[in-house]
Amino acid sequence: MSRHVVFLIGEDWFFASHFRVRALAARAAGWRVTILTRTGRAADALRAEGFEVIDVDFRRARLNPLAEFRLLRSIAGHYRALAPDLAHHVALKPILLGSLAAALARVPAVINAPVGQGFVFTSATLKARLLRPAVSLGLRLAMGARGALAVFENHDDLTAMTASGAIPSERAYLIRGAGVDLVLYRPHTPPAGKVRIVLGARMLADKGVREFIEAARLLRLRGVIAECLLAGGPDPQNPASLEAAELQRATEATWLGPVTDMASLLASCHIACLPSYREGLPKFLLEAMASGLPCVATDVVGCREAVADGESGVLVPPRDPAALADALERLVADPELRARMGAAGRARAETLFADEVVCAATLAVYERAIRHDV
Repeated sequence: MSRHVVFLIGEDWFFASHFRVRALAARAAGWRVTILTRTGRAADALRAEGFEVIDVDFRRARLNPLAEFRLLRSIAGHYRALAPDLAHHVALKPILLGSLAAALARVPAVINAPVGQGFVFTSATLKARLLRPAVSLGLRLAMGARGALAVFENHDDLTAMTASGAIPSERAYLIRGAGVDLVLYRPHTPPAGKVRIVLGARMLADKGVREFIEAARLLRLRGVIAECLLAGGPDPQNPASLEAAELQRATEATWLGPVTDMASLLASCHIACLPSYREGLPKFLLEAMASGLPCVATDVVGCREAVADGESGVLVPPRDPAALADALERLVADPELRARMGAAGRARAETLFADEVVCAATLAVYERAIRHDV
């Protein structure tokens, strides 16, 4: 008998990059898969793969209560019409609205996945500080709803939620990130010539893009010969997004724009860098480790789940361009250290982060959810 899971997620491109492989695994295991999302550049490709994709009016930056109430009604209406066995809510707004909609529509099982936690919890702006208490309360209520399970991408978030009493530990699961394709992303012989350092992410302030640019400037001033690259596009729906003009002015680091073939880019580089302020579990670092690259990242939630400090890379304090430059300079100067850390990263990716590992864990949580033994 076919079972039906509905994903509620803010953007179709995020589903394609982070949940598509798991959805394919669910379908192969006999699940019907429907995606409720704001449709854009990825929807047609998802439909071509046989997924049912339904447009809903998500706007991540929108704060209009009336519009959000209309969105809640729309989601609840879809849930009633689709009658899924399971709703899988991804990120803050889908969790908050989806949990209410699932209760109204009597969806029998819910999984909440608070990936990253985003602008509200990383930004120091007045808007973020004002929103944080209300969002935190809503998240605690949604995560603690009777019978709902929660999937966390890192130990820090799981421990914080269970220790606070927001959700019982027996209903909280750790699934480390989106997984990585170990065939597509594989170790390579480092290219000859200038050492290339790449940051791959959406071009957001809270990804540490400005700190990376400043670290690149410091490396140049120190006489360190390296090429620093920024790979990714702005995200206008995110309040922390940088403008294209600012990225184009940053001569210390070359902005490549959105990159469709990250595997080839990583194969042309020597070091991966992500000086983020906070993550769920950054897919870029998983891809870099699978590609055999040493990683320099910040010692923050999510990044330290991915990178083993001193083994597969180096962790530095957040918002500290000088410390970032120091770590990068050390790796630029030591090819043997790069090779050793790159090999350790590949082994870590194989053990903890492979697509097969993540998909198997996800399907196991699905089975637990629909058994209703919580």
